[in-house]
Amino acid sequence: MNSILAAILLSAIGYAVAGIKIINQGNLALVERLGKYDRTLEAGLSFVAPVIESIVWEDTTREQFCRIEPQLAITKDNVSLEVLAVVYWRIFNLEMAYYEIEDVAAALQNRVSTIIAAEIGRRELDRTVTARSEINQVLLEQIEDETHEWGVKVLRVDIQKINPSATVLESMEIERAAEIKKRASILEAEGTAEYMRYIARALESRENAREILHFFMTQRYVDSSFKLSQSENSKVVFMDPKALSEALGPILGEDLPHPSPRSNGSQES
Repeated sequence: MNSILAAILLSAIGYAVAGIKIINQGNLALVERLGKYDRTLEAGLSFVAPVIESIVWEDTTREQFCRIEPQLAITKDNVSLEVLAVVYWRIFNLEMAYYEIEDVAAALQNRVSTIIAAEIGRRELDRTVTARSEINQVLLEQIEDETHEWGVKVLRVDIQKINPSATVLESMEIERAAEIKKRASILEAEGTAEYMRYIARALESRENAREILHFFMTQRYVDSSFKLSQSENSKVVFMDPKALSEALGPILGEDLPHPSPRSNGSQES
């Protein structure tokens, strides 16, 4: 008799011990009784009746993230881009997350990938590369409503990289270099024009304007010749001084004021 009681007591103790479950802080657990959802266990010590009850899923309610596999998307102007993104989310209803969707992370990846492809397809390349924050916001707004039914809240979507192909990058660099060269040429032309206007204003107030301008042009010619002689592929250039004067004639013009004769204190009779 004592042995039977001892066996029963040991069985009861073993049954009780087997049913003790500890849920870690920050986690929740789903309990099914006879194959049907019964309750959600919170962090701490709980009892689950062996045989008739079981914990079917335990997961964290802390923030989680999943990386979106690099995918190709095509812009409105038919340029292929590789997009990398990360989704941050957390479970707010463990029951819905378990019974409403098979795999939360996989579902998030597929849905975000679809929205990214659609959003990039609405934009041309220039807008796509600079509209990362805008696309992030659109992604968050569209996916938030859908994932609510899964018991999941998407906290933010971060597009980390938008990488054009090597050919597209090379074309962009060439275009950028051409634009920089164009702006530099415009600035140089504007600076030269302003410089010439300054010289013209200065010469208008001088009686010996033609001589000053002639000296200035000659000096520029000599400086250019000196720089030419220092280059590796320099050549000797001979120029007739008379030809130089004739070449400068149209530049000097005849409209500038000529120096007026100075009085020497004597008059011719």
